[in-house]
Amino acid sequence: MTTTTPEFHDRMLSLGLARVSEAAALASARLVGRGDEKAADQAAVDAMRRQLNMLDIQGRVVIGEGERDEAPMLYIGEEVGTGQGPEVDIALDPLEGTTLTAKDFPNALTVIAMAPRGTMLHAPDVYMDKLAIGPGYAPDTVTMDMTPAERVRALAKAKGCEPADISVCVLERPRHEEMIADLRSTGAAIRLIMDGDVAGVIHCAEPVLTGIDMYMGSGGAPEGVLAAAALKCMGGQIFGRLLFRNEDEKSRARRAGIEDFDRIYTRDDMIMGDVIFAATGVTDGSVVKGIKTEPGWVTTDTLLMRSKTGSVRRMSYRSPL
Repeated sequence: MTTTTPEFHDRMLSLGLARVSEAAALASARLVGRGDEKAADQAAVDAMRRQLNMLDIQGRVVIGEGERDEAPMLYIGEEVGTGQGPEVDIALDPLEGTTLTAKDFPNALTVIAMAPRGTMLHAPDVYMDKLAIGPGYAPDTVTMDMTPAERVRALAKAKGCEPADISVCVLERPRHEEMIADLRSTGAAIRLIMDGDVAGVIHCAEPVLTGIDMYMGSGGAPEGVLAAAALKCMGGQIFGRLLFRNEDEKSRARRAGIEDFDRIYTRDDMIMGDVIFAATGVTDGSVVKGIKTEPGWVTTDTLLMRSKTGSVRRMSYRSPL
């Protein structure tokens, strides 16, 4: 007797995924502005795990919060779900922007993506040099081989505007000072963000709403895969190249099955099939609103997307406390 693996029905699973991100956001929202990053992150992790284990999936975390010995975080390789249903890969960040949450700064999110088993890049927990633009541009409009200034000029030409009309989102870090200086030499505007580069990449997918045309700079490779999942649904291009500081990080990459350390990954290299993506706001941001409470009620704002249909659904969920 042969058994067949249940199919990945993204439409049926999408609402369940939204509930997962909402639960994590609601749990961490109680700690907004309290100055305790670890407590906020742990609250999001615990809530996300509980909700994931209610879903009828055979889930495996491929982008998570570290290795197995770092439990009780949602670690890489952790099995989640009821054990019934399709085999899926899961990429998650239970609280993207722990510092943003602790300090009550904008753009803290809970983020999760799900795809059929074997279709997500198992990115090790190292840095990745990233470059992203929104939808509507020809392939290779911008490339990783260009300097930051050349990217601005190339995107301005494709957009039909002046370089000074381009706005670039960059993570504010000392390592980006030279890149920022090169960008500013073109007259381009720069929006510096403290944390949360998944939200930073999503910004360039909705330039009319956010005013951002391009994202660039180095940040976590796991966040690069999550950002690629979002752009797979919304449209847009993202390129990433892994950065290694020592042999230990290269060994970590080898354990994840990566041998070509110089490879430039495209969006479809990081997310190789259909994917669903959900993000819920913890604090107010340009992509989603934060948690709102009023006497007896709490409201969440969630972005729920499916790459198969290109649908982008914004969900406001009001529930009694």
